[in-house]
This record gives sequence, structure tokens and C-alpha cells, in this order.
Amino acid sequence: MVLASLSTGVIARIMHGEVVDAPVLQILAIKKINSAADSERYRILISDGKYFNSYAMLASQLNVMQHNGELEEFTIVQLDKYVTSLVGKDGAGKRVLIISELTVVNPGAEVKSKIGEPVTYENAAKQDLAPKPAATSNSKPVAKKEPIHNNNNNVVMNSSINSGMTHPISSLSPYQNKWVIKARVTSKSGIRTWSNARGEGKLFSMDLMDESGEIRATAFKEQCDKFYDLIQVDSVYYISKCQLKPANKQYSSLNNAYEMTFSGETVVQLCEDTDDDPIPEIKYNLVPISDVSGMENKAAVDTIGICKEVGELQSFVARTTNKEFKKRDITLVDMSNSAISLTLWGDDAVNFDGHVQPVILVKGTRINEFNGGKSLSLGGGSIMKINPDIPEAHKLRGWFDNGGGDSVANMVSARTGGGSFSTEWMTLKDARARNLGSGDKPDYFQCKAVVHIVKQENAFYRACPQSDCNKKVIDEGNDQFRCEKCNALFPNFKYRLLINMSIGDWTSNRWVSSFNEVGEQLLGHTSQEVGEALENDPAKAEQIFSALNFTSHIFKLRCKNEVYGDMTRNKLTVQSVAPINHKEYNKHLLKELQELTGIGSSN
Repeated sequence: MVLASLSTGVIARIMHGEVVDAPVLQILAIKKINSAADSERYRILISDGKYFNSYAMLASQLNVMQHNGELEEFTIVQLDKYVTSLVGKDGAGKRVLIISELTVVNPGAEVKSKIGEPVTYENAAKQDLAPKPAATSNSKPVAKKEPIHNNNNNVVMNSSINSGMTHPISSLSPYQNKWVIKARVTSKSGIRTWSNARGEGKLFSMDLMDESGEIRATAFKEQCDKFYDLIQVDSVYYISKCQLKPANKQYSSLNNAYEMTFSGETVVQLCEDTDDDPIPEIKYNLVPISDVSGMENKAAVDTIGICKEVGELQSFVARTTNKEFKKRDITLVDMSNSAISLTLWGDDAVNFDGHVQPVILVKGTRINEFNGGKSLSLGGGSIMKINPDIPEAHKLRGWFDNGGGDSVANMVSARTGGGSFSTEWMTLKDARARNLGSGDKPDYFQCKAVVHIVKQENAFYRACPQSDCNKKVIDEGNDQFRCEKCNALFPNFKYRLLINMSIGDWTSNRWVSSFNEVGEQLLGHTSQEVGEALENDPAKAEQIFSALNFTSHIFKLRCKNEVYGDMTRNKLTVQSVAPINHKEYNKHLLKELQELTGIGSSN
């Protein structure tokens, strides 16, 4: 048995600021210093044979090595990644060595005894502290930076961040005031508002990660306005002067006993160069869609798929708060030949364009169970990336473009009246012949059709200008407009589209209605532009509407019988519209020909 040689004398140099590559040290003792399951930490006594350091700690991700008995007394280890940090009030306490990655070189059972007669590194002679040539870095001081974004845009971060070491997230506690972390934003919520007896406000939260751990940070009110656009997911920032408090585990599942709150003194600066001192990339534990069916309700999951189908944008009002919400359901498919419904909310739902069938990656999305099926919901703390530049996305794209999505047979989500996966192709004549829409729930189908006539009359209405309200306003006649839903007067309004048009395929014609988002897509103009043209510029309005005539599209239609007085009418509403993907449409035509003729049905 050959024992590795210890890196004699390096502890003194490391603890006085020098950086040493892959030092080999011996563990002399290890002790748990916090028994809470969500903040368990271990302190170790570590030696280089000449000096020892009793102020060394394991990063939380190494706890499993202690649980497995790999870090017993006398074990020889190599430190692969580590940092040093001042821990104590105002950063003036002890300097602690925090180990985030290590390799066991010789187990303690092989070594069996202490190597050398080490003394505390604080007794190190000056010659031992002289920097050695050709030393490389595992952790190093942060270079001086340009002025940083805070309440005074001309204020430079204090000297401790200019020349001192950044602090690991795992070392932060409410007992420190002067610290700087360098962290990657792994997720960021949308802006949420609240209103109660104590007042109203807004907030957003983010999750931060470095090599030692992770932590939740929240910005309220003024800090929400100030930092929301600055903070971007997957970017790395220097952050300082936040308040720390015990984490509220009701809202955060991160492995940290504390969380951060931005204050009026908080400083945030984008880290332009992370190559020399890299922060770990966001890791995805991608699960095939077929596996989601066997996972627990409300569990979080990472997955990736092609957006095969896009549902309509839906709005609804919460009964308790009277607040309007927007959502959109899309369908993802992957190489497990399975499909699942993913619900987008808020701006993600409004701005999503799935007609090009992009690759969608989601991290931390929540599983919901309904009618025996599973679906996904993109909530706060979840990440969605469109066409990410990763090998899994490129492989999925190639699979789908070569016909992979045609054989999807397993629908993980429960089918509903909305036809959440493969909306049936049907002619307008067949839809009427089959009495679609006559049941308790609406029916859905899709067809290729041409726009014949578009009505300009009553193609818009004036709506409440509030972003979360689309109620029609009443003109008070004094340049004031009343919204009965909001019970408020406004000096302005916004236009909302409600377009009626006649479409036709080779079998029949039907009148259909389309609402604001679909109308904007068809006309190629915003509702504001269309409304202003209809009211103030008839020639421009005629040009906008006539451009839509005789254009062909793929229409996904909602069909439902509605009662008007004593009459029942079968109403068609456009749920979504897309340009003709000739490759996909030809596949549909070939399939129909095979069914009619029987040719190719055996293949």
C-alpha cells in the first residue's frame, strides 16, 4: 500500500490568501455543527502534515460523502475546488476554508494514523508564506470592476469587493453584513402583486447558485421595479448588501436555511467574464415525457419536447381576488413517442409563438393530475427555454423534422373537450353533417380554408385600458370612459378586435368569429392600429382588411350550439390560425388517400 504525500505547509499559504492547485491534505476529525435536515453542515480538522486548520467546512453537496463513511478520521484527500471566506460580524471574524469538491486518495482505514505533528497554521513562519512560482488558482480575488448599479449609479462598490475574495453562498448568515457573492441566476419569477389591509405592492424572486450552494432572493416594491429588467436567467452577477433571514420553506425548496431580501442599499453588477473563475452552469435532469405518467402529483420535473400544437389564449377571473389571469395550453412531444400538455401563464402565454413548432425545454415545471392523466404547469421558479443550444435539442429537432412526431401514440395528459392533442382534420361540410357542437361540451376540428369576406362593421370595441381588464367601456360624453367592472373612470381606452369573416374550403362556406390575438395575427396589425384606422382613416382600414381576402390558412375551430332568444345557432370561433405547413398538410392528404384506397395501409 502506497500513501500519497501531503502538500506540506500549504495550509498556511492558502489561509493567508495564496491559491494552490489541488493540495493533498489529511482529515483528522469531522463534526456536525447543525442537525437541521435542510441546513446540515460539517466542520473538519484538516492537516498538511506541518500545519492544521480547525476552521474548515464541507459544502452541503459533500454531505453525502460523510453519510457514506468516505471521510473518516485519517483519510487523505485532494481538494479539487475550494474557497476561503471571512465569517463573523461585518466580515471581521475567522477566515474559513470551504471545500466544494474533493477526491479521496487514501481511505482512513488504510492510513490508520496522523501524519506528522502539525501545529496551527497561525504559527507559520514568514518564509512559509512566500508565494511559490507557477501556482495556479482554484479561487482568487475578484478584480476591480466598473461602477455598479445601485441607488446612486456613480457609487463604486466598496474596497472589500474590489480587492477581497467573494463569499460562498453556503457561508452567508444574518450575522454578517459585509459580503459579496458571485452567483448565477438559475430561475426568475414574474412580477407578482398583492393587496391587503396593510397595503399593496409587488415583488419578484430569483434563485441564485454558486459552487457551494444556492439561495432564494426576493425584491419588493421599488427594488422590484429597479432590478427586474436587469436580472436575467443564466447570467452571473456580483451581489452585495442584501438582508438575510430564515427561509420560508412554504415558498422555497432550496437547500439553504436562509434567504435574501433586496434593500435600498443592495448592489448588483453583471459579471462580464466568468472564464477564469467559472460558476456552475444550470443543470437539467431531463426526463422523457413517457416517464411523467409515473411521477407523483405536484412533483417538479425537467423535460424537453417539440411544441406540436398550440392552444388558444384563455382569460379568466379569480373569484376571490377578481383578478384576471391569462393562460395557454401547448402540447409537447418527444422521442419516447409520447405527448403532454404544458400550461403557460401571463406574459409567457400571451407572447408565445408556437406555429414554427420550436423545441421547448422546461425546468422545475409542476406536475398536475386530472382525470387520470398528467399535465405540466409553468409556475413561479420554473424555467422555459425556446430552442436551447444543447445536444438534446438538436437531436430532438432532427427526429421531428424527419417525421418522428407522426407516430406519437401515448397521450400522458387526459383528453378534454378542447382536443388537447391531435385536433381532427375535417371539412366544413363534414363538421355540419356530424352535428359538431350539439353536445354539452364544445367540439374542435381543423381545416384548410380561404378567407372570402371580412366584415369591417363592428370589428372592434373600446375596452378598459387596464392591462388585466378587457371589459367594454361606456363613453360618458366628456372625454371620460367608465369601466363597470373596475368601477372607475379613465381618460382613455384600448381597442379590442372582434372580427367576423366568411371562410371556405372545397366543400362549403361558414361564418366564423375571431377575437383580439387571432385578429391581430390575421390582419398583421395591432388592435390599436386597426381601431384607429377604422375610426379615423377609412382608406387605410380598407387596405388592411382587403389584404386578408383570398388568403389561405390552417384554422383550428371551436364549434358549439348557442341559444339566441328562441333560436339555436351553430357558432364557429377561431381558436388559432397558422400558415400552411405544406409538408405537414401533404402528410394529412396522403393519409386520407391511403384510407380511401387502402394503398399503403399495410406499411
